Amino acid sequence: MKILYSCLSKSWGGMEMFTLTAVKQLHERNINVELLCIAESRIHMEANNIGVIIHPLKSSGYLNPFSVLKLALIIQKRKFDLIHTHASKDLWMLVPALKIIKNSIPLILTKHVGSYIVKKDKLHKWLYNRVTFALAISNVIKKNLIATCHLPEDKILLLHDGVDIGKFNPSKINRETVRKEFSITGKELLIGMLARFSPGKGHEEFLSTAKSLNKLYDNLKFMIVGEASRGESKYAESIKSIASEYGLNNIIFTGFRSDIPEVLAAMDIFVFPSHAEAFGIALVEAMAMGKPSVCAKADGVLDIALEDITSYFFKKQNVADLTHKLKLLIESSLQREKFGNAAGRRAAQFFDINVLTGKVIEIYETALKRN
Repeated sequence: MKILYSCLSKSWGGMEMFTLTAVKQLHERNINVELLCIAESRIHMEANNIGVIIHPLKSSGYLNPFSVLKLALIIQKRKFDLIHTHASKDLWMLVPALKIIKNSIPLILTKHVGSYIVKKDKLHKWLYNRVTFALAISNVIKKNLIATCHLPEDKILLLHDGVDIGKFNPSKINRETVRKEFSITGKELLIGMLARFSPGKGHEEFLSTAKSLNKLYDNLKFMIVGEASRGESKYAESIKSIASEYGLNNIIFTGFRSDIPEVLAAMDIFVFPSHAEAFGIALVEAMAMGKPSVCAKADGVLDIALEDITSYFFKKQNVADLTHKLKLLIESSLQREKFGNAAGRRAAQFFDINVLTGKVIEIYETALKRN
C-alpha cells in the first residue's frame, strides 16, 4: 500500500502533530507513506527528522493553478494507491489535481476542526463528492460534518486521535526529572496545562484561577507548557504580562518541550480549560500518564474524559467553578489517585494509537475494495 498524506498548513498544533504521528505509525507497519506539505513550514522541518519522502509545495491557497499542476504530476508519477488529507482546505488542491489526471484512487479526509460555514453549494458539492470517507475525530466534529458538508452519513466515520500508550507510560518515566529541573519540592503540588498560545485555549482562566488559589494555599506551583504558533507571539506575550500583573511568582512558562511524558509526569493535576476543542490530544496524553484533571465541559472533551470518574468538569470560562473543582483535588490526595487510575485505564482502552492505527488501515482496505 502506497499512501500520500497531506497537511498543507503553516501552523504547528494538534492537527499537524497528529499527522506526523500517523505517518510514523504507518511506517512502523511497513506501509509506504509520503507527505505533501508547505515548503519550509514547521511540519516540513519536523518531517525531515523521521525519514519520510516529502513533497513540498510553495503555496496552498484555493485552486492555485501552478501548485495544482505540480501536485497532479506528483500523483501521476508516484502512483499512490490512496490519498489521506488531514486538512479539509487541501481538497481545493487535491480534487482538481485528481480530476486533471482522471485518477480515481480513494481520497480520505480526517476532519480535525469544525466549521461554521455551510458548504453545500455546487462547488463544495463537487469537492466533497470526490471524498471516499470523512473521518471525524469526535462526535461534535461528526455532527458538524453532517450539518455543514455535502456528505452522506455513511461516508462519515468516527475515529478518535490516539497516543502512544507505550511512550506515555508513567511506570517508565521518572517523575522527579522535570520537578528537579524547575526546583519543585516534594511538598509542592504542580498544577499544569499544555496548549499552544492561542486565544480560546483558556490561558486567561488558568491564570485567574492561579491567582485565587494562591490566596488559599502556599504549596502550589503552576506550569504552562507550549509555545506561540505562527502569528500568535503577541498573544503569548499578553498572557505572560497577565501573569506578571497578577504577581504569579510561582508560575513556570516552559516554552516548547519535546519531553511531554516527563513534563506530565511531574504534574499532580492537569487542567484543560479550552473553550471549544474538537478533541484534545493533550488531555488524552495527561490521562495516559495517570493524571487527574479538571476540564471545561465542552465539545471534544466529552468524548475523552468521564465526569466524576477521571475528571471534574467545570463550566467553560467560569473561573469560580474551575477554582472550586481544583480545590477539591488539591485537598484530597485520595481523589487525585482515584481519578488518575481511572484516567490511565480509559486512555489505554479507548485511545491507544496502535489500536486506532489498525482501525484506519481497515478503513483504507475498505476504500480500496470499493474503488
